[in-house]
Parts: sequence; structure tokens; C-alpha cells
Amino acid sequence: MGIQRTQVGIIGAGPAGLMLARLLMERGISSIILEARDREYVEARIRAGVLEEGTVELLGKANADHRLKLEAQIHSGIELSINGDRKRIDLKKFSGGKCVTVYGQTEITIDLINVHIKAGGNIIFDAMDVKPSDVANENPLITFWKNGQEYQIKCDFIAGCDGFHGISRSLIPREALKIFERIYPYSWLGILAEAAPPSSELIYASHERGFALYSMRPPTRSRLYLQCSPVTKLESWPNDRVWEELRMHLGYSDSSILN
Repeated sequence: MGIQRTQVGIIGAGPAGLMLARLLMERGISSIILEARDREYVEARIRAGVLEEGTVELLGKANADHRLKLEAQIHSGIELSINGDRKRIDLKKFSGGKCVTVYGQTEITIDLINVHIKAGGNIIFDAMDVKPSDVANENPLITFWKNGQEYQIKCDFIAGCDGFHGISRSLIPREALKIFERIYPYSWLGILAEAAPPSSELIYASHERGFALYSMRPPTRSRLYLQCSPVTKLESWPNDRVWEELRMHLGYSDSSILN
């Protein structure tokens, strides 16, 4: 059995685990990240792309914002649409200079991985059968398999960054587990389309038929969301219906827009 030693064992190479590893390294604290998937898969996962000011600042502290500064779309305002009537809100003016940054989470993941590996960070991809143990003791362990061999990582702390369905959450003692959640009676239909953006800024829409959001990623691609029933079947949303609903929610009467 191969044995390694680190201060913090991190399970999961998503944005949370990667960001934690970067911040720890910037402060001289060692870590090892374990990820069940391969690097190519992790760097291709599509996630959200609207960043609040605090997230952008955190990426700067992690020394992983170089490409973001060059390629991100900075929005100093947003549009609010109420039943098709749109008004612009000047975020920069009313928030003391804060803005919204549009930059795909996929790109953040790529940046964090590149920066961390170049700085000497340790990310183990394709780590199979990851099992934390002795999590409530002073010397917790993580065991995993890689290339047919079992390994063990001795840690001071274990950070479970592997999401709701990951192994980490199931190991939290029931008496210590606190759950905060709100279940909404609707879901979101997400659309990623090779369509020219109808606006240079985000549009948040409230309509009698439900909520909608327009975003973009990158400037030539549209990312859109429509409120729908939790039991909605994708087959009930053909392309024509999607674009008709989006135009209605976002206040565009011209059929050539958003198509």
C-alpha cells in the first residue's frame, strides 16, 4: 500500500475543492485533491457562468484570475423584465462600483487546475473507491485505488467537496448534520444555443407564465432558462415553443430575435 501525508485531504476537483486547494497553497498549507473522474471529463463539465463580485475577488486571492481578466464579460447593469416591460438597473451606480462577471464555470475549473498544477499542487484524477475514515479523530485517513493499487493519505483534516451525492456527506455523524434547504414547486428548463445575444447584459424576467433568465456564454452563445413544472417532459418543449416562450417572457415581439 502506498502511503502519503498532507495537511488537508480534499475530495472532489470541482470549483469548491480546487479553490480551497489554491487558497491553502497560497498560505503555505499542503493538500491533495482526489477526483473520481479523469481530467478531460472534469474540464468539460458545463455549469453556471454568472459570477458575483465576491467570487471574482476570491479567484484573485487564489491567483487564478489571469485569463478571466482577459476574456470575461463585465456587466455594469442588468435588465428586469416585468410581463415583457424591460427596465435597466445600473448595478455599478447603485452598488458602489460592483458588477456582474459572465465567465463559464467550466473555464474557472480549467484555470484553477492549470494554476494549481503549475504551482506544484497535487491533483489525483481517476481515484477509485475513495473512502474517508476516522473523520472525527485527530488523524483522519483517506484510502483510494489508482491503477490497480491501493493508497492511503494521512491528513490533519478532510474537506469533502464532492457534492450532494458524494461519499463525504454520508459520513457526517447524524447528530452533527444540519440541513438547510427550501424546496420550490417548480424546475428550470436550461437552453444553450448558438444564437446571437439579444442584449449585452443579463435579463431577469418575471411573467405571468413564470420566470425566465437570459445570459450569454461566450458573447456569441446564448444561455437561457425557463421556469417549468418539476414533472415536465423534455419532449413537450420543442424548439418553436422554447423560442416563443422566451420572446414572450423577455419582451421581444420580433420573431427574428432569439431564434
